[in-house]
Amino acid sequence: MTDGTDGTKRADIQIGLSVSIVLKQDQRSGKLTEGVVRDILTKSPTHPHGIKVRLENGLVGRVKSIHKAT
Repeated sequence: MTDGTDGTKRADIQIGLSVSIVLKQDQRSGKLTEGVVRDILTKSPTHPHGIKVRLENGLVGRVKSIHKAT
């Protein structure tokens, strides 16, 4: 399902990509939420815990995996 990209590099993430993120309240459990990237919120080129994004549904979290385009 994923292409092996873990979401820690900003260059790998583009608006419109389908991704799995972990929400702030789900960080302890590791529960993933799927959605489509609307905004990229992290300004630095990399982040060890994943690039922070806002999904089209308004949820904000850090990217854990990027899904291949179908």
